[in-house]
Amino acid sequence: MSAKKMALVWFKTNLRLRDNECLVKAMAENDEVVPFYCLDDALLGTTKYGFKKTGVIRLKFLKESLQQLDEDLRSLGSGLVLINGIPEIEIFRIANEYGAQKIYAEKEVAPEELITEKKVADELLKLNCTFLTFECRNLLHSSELPFPVGQLPDTFTEFRKRTEKVFSVRPVLPKPSNIASPNIAPLNLTCLNKLFSKEVTVDPRTAIQFKGGAKAAHERLQYYFFETQSISTYKETRNGMVGERYSSKFSAWLALGCISAREIYEEVRKFETIYGANESTYWLIFELLWRDYFGLCMEKNGIRYFLRSVSQQPKAANPSKFNAALIQWINGQTGEPFIDANMIELKLTGFMSNRGRQNVASYFCNDLKLDWRYGAAYFEQQLVDYDVCSNWGNWAYLAGVGNDPRPNRYFNIAKQAATYDPDNIFQQLWLT
Repeated sequence: MSAKKMALVWFKTNLRLRDNECLVKAMAENDEVVPFYCLDDALLGTTKYGFKKTGVIRLKFLKESLQQLDEDLRSLGSGLVLINGIPEIEIFRIANEYGAQKIYAEKEVAPEELITEKKVADELLKLNCTFLTFECRNLLHSSELPFPVGQLPDTFTEFRKRTEKVFSVRPVLPKPSNIASPNIAPLNLTCLNKLFSKEVTVDPRTAIQFKGGAKAAHERLQYYFFETQSISTYKETRNGMVGERYSSKFSAWLALGCISAREIYEEVRKFETIYGANESTYWLIFELLWRDYFGLCMEKNGIRYFLRSVSQQPKAANPSKFNAALIQWINGQTGEPFIDANMIELKLTGFMSNRGRQNVASYFCNDLKLDWRYGAAYFEQQLVDYDVCSNWGNWAYLAGVGNDPRPNRYFNIAKQAATYDPDNIFQQLWLT
């Protein structure tokens, strides 16, 4: 009798069972699979910009998402192995322990993540363990694009026009009915729990209380689409700043892959079948395409999204002045009420509206003239919906170093405040 084919499934930012190509392929090609998540030491460290890689609000959301994933896996006869440490060491250890011949993982595109992926793959070669990657992040598969990634258009508009001509989204992969795994011990959250010195609370004024996991993601989807039909006015309300219905708020669940872009797309089409398509339903798909575009830009040339802009002051030129301006911005003490209100919201909730993000980033780059990477790194720490491609891509775009580099993508803050917070409701909420 031949030995069992054993595989590891590395869950990263695809923390779901439905529409998960890594899991589907692993189950089809092996007798048993071991699902695992690696809490990378680097994820818990401090970046070169002086911020935590992952703040406590993000960690709380991650913990909830992992608990939900484990619960979902156990309902199908499996479970989640949570390991903690340096990925290439810890993953080698469990591959060796389980006698895994293959590992199935989400494909990475950003520089740091690619380095980690290569280190893990190189170590696994010593065990003759094959490292396989699959696209789990985007709405469109790279093979469905009308051009190779290396020839990605330099502007989103060009990308959208060319893509929409041949638009084809793969069907959502079904959730497995059961998963064959060896006996997996109960989820051990010790390494995560010790990161919280006290209960993490989000300010009650927050636009939405995010809860991690696929269950909460699908509840939000049902609420936004079918219970309230808020999607039908998305285009008109998406630049709002107060409340939970001005925008879809799917971003946090998308960032950890508790829900996939294709699952959201599938529900948009279902909504359109029942209630009819309009500009708003189109606009949500349009936003998913923007998200794809940032991912593809990072894949095409990741390094450029981490370069300093020549027009901005380096920290070394006058460190004390730089630090003072940075701290005032972080704490909402710039004296510009619209900026301060948004920054206080981010600090206390881990969330900020899209309109707010563009304004505070423009202010940071163009008014304060600070090195934009410090702003992006603070967002990385704080944002519950942090996504490496969207965060660094958006900041680089505003700083004039990304695609379509134009200096001074400037937002007139007073005009923006008058347009998007005309009655001062948002500013009063956060400044009083």
